[in-house]
Amino acid sequence: MATYGYRCPRDGDFDAFFPIGEAAARVSCRVCGGEAVRVYTAPLLGRSPGPLAAHIERSERSAETPEVVSGPPVRRGPRRPVHPATARLPKP
Repeated sequence: MATYGYRCPRDGDFDAFFPIGEAAARVSCRVCGGEAVRVYTAPLLGRSPGPLAAHIERSERSAETPEVVSGPPVRRGPRRPVHPATARLPKP
């Protein structure tokens, strides 16, 4: 089943489900029973993964007013084990 969009002049937009390729040009509105016409839209082009959308939004917010930080980010999670051969090297 595919989702198709319809617009009722009285009640606005709503979705209807039909098998692919079998959507009618006009259907009756679920609320008022009037005639609703099919609306053609781009299929889910605005969707992006949640973490990506959050990152984009954060970078857009900080474009004009950057976030002020007081130090480097705090490491979270387990630290990698130190190899004995590199343990005596100077730290950066």
